[in-house]
Amino acid sequence: MKRYVAAALALWCAGCSQVPVAQPGGVTVAATFKEAKGAWSTAETDVSLPSQAWWSIFQDAELNALEEQLLQNSPDLATALARYQQARAATDVLLAAQSPSLGTSANVQRNRQSERRPLRVLGPNSPNEYNSATFGLDFAYEVDLWGRVRQQVNAGVAQEQAAQADLAAAKLSLQVQLADTLIALRGMDEESRLLRETVAAYARNVEMIERRHQNGIASGLDVARAQVQLESTRSQMQQVQGQRAVLEHAIAALTGANASNFSITPKAVSVTTPLIPIGVPSTLLQRRPDIAAAQLRVTAAAARLGMAKTAFFPTLNLNASAGLQSSDLAKFVEMPNLYWVLGPTLALNLLDGGRRKAQIADAEAVLDENGQRYRAVVLSAFQQVEDQLALLVQYGEAAKADSLAAASAQRALELASKRYQQGVINQIEVIVAQTAYLQAQRSTLDLNTKHRRATVQLVRALGGGWSMDQITAQTKTKQANE
Repeated sequence: MKRYVAAALALWCAGCSQVPVAQPGGVTVAATFKEAKGAWSTAETDVSLPSQAWWSIFQDAELNALEEQLLQNSPDLATALARYQQARAATDVLLAAQSPSLGTSANVQRNRQSERRPLRVLGPNSPNEYNSATFGLDFAYEVDLWGRVRQQVNAGVAQEQAAQADLAAAKLSLQVQLADTLIALRGMDEESRLLRETVAAYARNVEMIERRHQNGIASGLDVARAQVQLESTRSQMQQVQGQRAVLEHAIAALTGANASNFSITPKAVSVTTPLIPIGVPSTLLQRRPDIAAAQLRVTAAAARLGMAKTAFFPTLNLNASAGLQSSDLAKFVEMPNLYWVLGPTLALNLLDGGRRKAQIADAEAVLDENGQRYRAVVLSAFQQVEDQLALLVQYGEAAKADSLAAASAQRALELASKRYQQGVINQIEVIVAQTAYLQAQRSTLDLNTKHRRATVQLVRALGGGWSMDQITAQTKTKQANE
């Protein structure tokens, strides 16, 4: 009969200590990405981005150097790392709760006791005054009958892993921001080059019209129009250079450099636009650190809910104390008085005014909140991938159309210039043709830059080569070291 009672009690304890399974809100996952068209529809699905230096796919030595500088000097990245280290230390504190505690104490004092009798003068050797010396060891351990400590540790471990995923997400965000800013800056360099060449061409055009005016061929109105066009284009060039300076300062801040001492040499660089392996939608859930962090926080919230439910069950603590006591300090080492105390303590809260029920309700609401946040993060991730795929496809087609438009604008300008020199048309038609050609060229450059920037944002949307396996591997390494 005793065996049956013990078995039933063990099963009851095990049932009470079960942690509720975390079930994040479901999100329907499609078989393929809807906006994956053209070259992106045939992108390899069994190849992933480099897990460490994903930016190497752009084959830009300067980008590689800046990314390494960011990893070493970025204050924002150092801040994210410090937050992760805080979470890791908090987990270590919770892990310590699974082990017994052992403390020691030593006390030396002079004591005096009063007596219920007439007052009399007490000498230094009076029996009412004596010395007392105590040295003791205290042992304490909570028996985790209902899994409260274990669930508290599970919540802490999940929070630490979520902080690790947050660190990876912050690192990816900074790396993508740097790559995106550098590509935008190089686009400004290309646009500045075009505007400088255009300003030089317009300056020559003004000189030509002024000579024609001096010879009585062109009017003063033609000269004024040409000068307006020249100064307007020079203004555009100065604006682009100002925007480039702002981007350069942003790169300095990202890499932990002082903007006053930092510069990037303007140059025309043909940045490679690689074809990113997009994979299938189902793999995205394991490749995004922000999704992993949201899912781990659901796990932590579920563990806290289980911990809150154990408050309805008693706690069992094992306590023991042992030590030495003596009233004669000279004979303390002879152990004249050895004491010890040993015994378990079983405690149960019988009345709390509904506090435990309120704590459970709060934990359930936190779990629901984290579940919905996980769902929102997943939906946002799919949206971001679809957005960048759509932009890549449409920007690519628009760039082709703009290239054809630029070629046509160039032919129109050549014809207008000849007809003007022949006196067939007036100078304003040449200005219109020149303006159209410049706008077509700038639009082509802008679309090419946007296309490259969308490629970088697609890398971010896909997780930048990160994988949930990195968290699992680091957790196993930590456990092995402990």
